[in-house]
Amino acid sequence: MIILHKLGWFFRLYWKRYAIAFAALLMISCLTMVPPWITGQVVDAIANDTLTYERLLNEIMLLLGIGIVVYGLRVLWRRQLYGASFQLAALMRGKIYDHLTLMAPGFFQRHHTGDLMARATNDVTAIEMSAGEAILALFDGVLTGMIVLILMVVLVSWKLTLLALLPWPLMGYFMWRFGHQMHDTFSEAQRQFSLLNDKTQENISGIRLIKAFGQQPQMVHAYRAVTDDVSAANLAVAKVEAKYDPVIFLTVGTSFLLAVGGGAFWIHQGELTIGELTTFTMYLTFLIWPMFAYGWTLNLLERGSAAHKRIDELLQSRAEIRDDGTRERVESTHIDAHIKRFCYPGSELDTLHNIDFQVTPGSTFGIVGHTGSGKSTLIQLLLRIQQSDASEILLDHHEISDYRLETLRAQFGLVAQDPFLFSVTIAENIALGCPQASLDEIRRAAQLACIDDDIQNFPEQYDTLVGERGITLSGGQKQRIAIARALLIDPPILIFDDALSAVDVKTEQRILAQLKQQRRGRTNIIVCHRLSAVIDADEIVVLRHGTIEARGRHAQLLKHGDWYAQMFQYQQIEAAVAHGE
Repeated sequence: MIILHKLGWFFRLYWKRYAIAFAALLMISCLTMVPPWITGQVVDAIANDTLTYERLLNEIMLLLGIGIVVYGLRVLWRRQLYGASFQLAALMRGKIYDHLTLMAPGFFQRHHTGDLMARATNDVTAIEMSAGEAILALFDGVLTGMIVLILMVVLVSWKLTLLALLPWPLMGYFMWRFGHQMHDTFSEAQRQFSLLNDKTQENISGIRLIKAFGQQPQMVHAYRAVTDDVSAANLAVAKVEAKYDPVIFLTVGTSFLLAVGGGAFWIHQGELTIGELTTFTMYLTFLIWPMFAYGWTLNLLERGSAAHKRIDELLQSRAEIRDDGTRERVESTHIDAHIKRFCYPGSELDTLHNIDFQVTPGSTFGIVGHTGSGKSTLIQLLLRIQQSDASEILLDHHEISDYRLETLRAQFGLVAQDPFLFSVTIAENIALGCPQASLDEIRRAAQLACIDDDIQNFPEQYDTLVGERGITLSGGQKQRIAIARALLIDPPILIFDDALSAVDVKTEQRILAQLKQQRRGRTNIIVCHRLSAVIDADEIVVLRHGTIEARGRHAQLLKHGDWYAQMFQYQQIEAAVAHGE
């Protein structure tokens, strides 16, 4: 029952739906009690030879009318009750999604994708059933049971009722025991399902690598071990579920045996009529549903409780990036960064330290350095994907934490080295940040990113499905589609995080030339390994071991003769060799 208390906020929010459903169920319970009483009266009339054709016809018409009304009421409560539970599932999945968007990258290193998927699907479904079918079984079962018991006591015999209910306390004890077992086994089954989800997702994503290394037999063996564990966990749940029905059937059978035996005795004593015993046994059949409902309710509530615990653990995980800013407008793209030190959670080694720079509106700012120098980390701090108490980053002369996350990130357009493409068409991928864009606007952005010619060569052109994560495209094509996506929204600040690494030098030069023309007066930040991408930058900072080793324009840095000059000379020689010069 703990799960019902935890879902109290939802029941209060949708109390009207539940009130209508409960009212309909109450009317159904009352109306369904009428046919057994009518049947008993007809049986006694037959036994006494007093039944007339007119009375029989009236009773049949009454039963038919009750059936039609009950049918309509059942449609009503299903729409209201199940509709509410579906709303709960939508709300919870929305909460999970919103919470995940606030999580820092470290969170996703601790929680595997398969586990998060399992919590957002199977666990939410279990809670949805607690708010739907479990509430139905609980309310309708209790209500029906109470009405039946009252009628059995009032209309028939309290002694026969007491006799028939003797097995019930024993059933209650076993149901209580099974409920605790269900909670434990279902929790383990959900955990194993998360592992299966994660293993499946990992194997499908890496299927090309698995084939390339001939690891299919090993992967099949490992996957089989996971599926065996899932099967064992689900079998444990099934074993507990299998205990419910036998207890209920034994209880029902014993109740009927006692009712018929006791009823026959009291008929012989003249304290009961055949019609009353008929009515009583029919009412007793109505108690089968409350007994099943009792077991089914405990089953669903324990499942829901275990699932809610897993989701609550997820939602209670502290968001490292809190969306508590209030500013919603940015007047200028001026960036002023002062980073004393930053290290990733769980590490004592500084990734960045003693970094100070400014980016003036409308300028192009270059960030270069060797692998692992902290370039991408610096971009994550700018976007507030990571944050540090020992840093001060200002946008428009205000701390970036003063802005709502939506407002802050709307100022940036990020093109990452490994862009993510969705399993939709090329046009939809480019128009991700601007869904209302026309095909002409999408093509214009693709032309600026030098990908339009490639797309035109595809059989379905812009309607081409790219496959999961863009699997049907080359690395350079994916990068250029991601560039087109960023150019379409034309953000105030465009960030290239080594976004031209898979593009050849000539294409890179064309893209940068068009970028310079298209984004005149807009702010650009270019992070790269290939130094030719920052030749025209207004300022370049060179990172080394997490700090700024040098800064200046391209010509100034070449004069220093340090890492920048050496790397640029090396890359020029490499390019010349590649072109056979």
